[in-house]
Amino acid sequence: MTRQSRTGPAGSERSLHQAYDTALLDLDGVVYAGGHAIAHAVESLAVAREGGMHLAYVTNNALRTPDAVAEHLTELGIPTEAGEVITSAQAVARLIADQVEPGSKVLVVGGEGLRVALRERGLVPVESADEEGLAAVVQGYGGPDLAWGRFAEAAYAVNRGVPWFASNTDLTIPGARGIAPGNGAAVEVVRIATGAEPQVAGKPLPPMHRETVLRTGAERPLVVGDRLDTDIEGAFNGDVDSLLVLTGVTDAVQLLRAEPRHRPTYVDRDLRGLLTGQPEVVEQPGGGRRCGGWTAVHVDGGLDVEPAGGAGGAGDPGDPVDGLRALCAAAWSRAGDGVYGGDVEKALAKLGF
Repeated sequence: MTRQSRTGPAGSERSLHQAYDTALLDLDGVVYAGGHAIAHAVESLAVAREGGMHLAYVTNNALRTPDAVAEHLTELGIPTEAGEVITSAQAVARLIADQVEPGSKVLVVGGEGLRVALRERGLVPVESADEEGLAAVVQGYGGPDLAWGRFAEAAYAVNRGVPWFASNTDLTIPGARGIAPGNGAAVEVVRIATGAEPQVAGKPLPPMHRETVLRTGAERPLVVGDRLDTDIEGAFNGDVDSLLVLTGVTDAVQLLRAEPRHRPTYVDRDLRGLLTGQPEVVEQPGGGRRCGGWTAVHVDGGLDVEPAGGAGGAGDPGDPVDGLRALCAAAWSRAGDGVYGGDVEKALAKLGF
């Protein structure tokens, strides 16, 4: 039932947790930020699971093992088994194992999640570029305390011609105190020192989608994420539907200016969106778009939004997210295969975004 959107968010009469069999949930910025659950996440996921939806946690963060992630989620009030967690460390380990001999040595620049995933695939993690018979270098998020010298080890090996792999290339990672540099920033350090390009496994690329499908067996999956360039693009590449939640990296301006591969099927404020239907966006005379009690219209230089009854309309127009959905449809339909360049800030300010 893939309905990936190009000209506006889709509607759904059924609640999403009933329309899809499996939610492929990103973690950072969707379920938790740092050590704390995001508002409404615990309750929403419990209701979705009770309603028959399978929950799988799909993360580009290669630092922690599936066991550690499952333990953390369980502590937050979301009972989780390790087998329900899929990481970019697992995806990159499979990618490496497909290209080197069993038992090969792999230089690790990252955390324990990478080491456990490599061992699972019959590979041997090592710490030095000088190891005899080194078959690959793999780089993944190692946390804020990863020593600078680890990047030097990677550069030494890559400059000698050892194949280089990266779990993911997210430039940033959300945390309890804000946005911090992610593994993509660390990959740039090695790229600058070597001029090389790594093979990348994580979202939005096919190896991560393959790993997820192999481990979950999902038939009607819904990707749920907060990032356009990983979660939503990954859904686009895998030809599956997606829900963007506004609890992490992506803000409303970035959403309105999304190119086609970054346009989600659905948009909602947080994970409560799994438990509801999604309102239809309806085209209006003159090219505007209506959703719920809001209408987005084209004006000179950009977009405006007003209550569906007009600027003088009486009553509460309802959920501002409906206004955002209407604005998405107006912007994306006007942009086509490009990026909408008109003014959107004034309209978003009316909605509180």
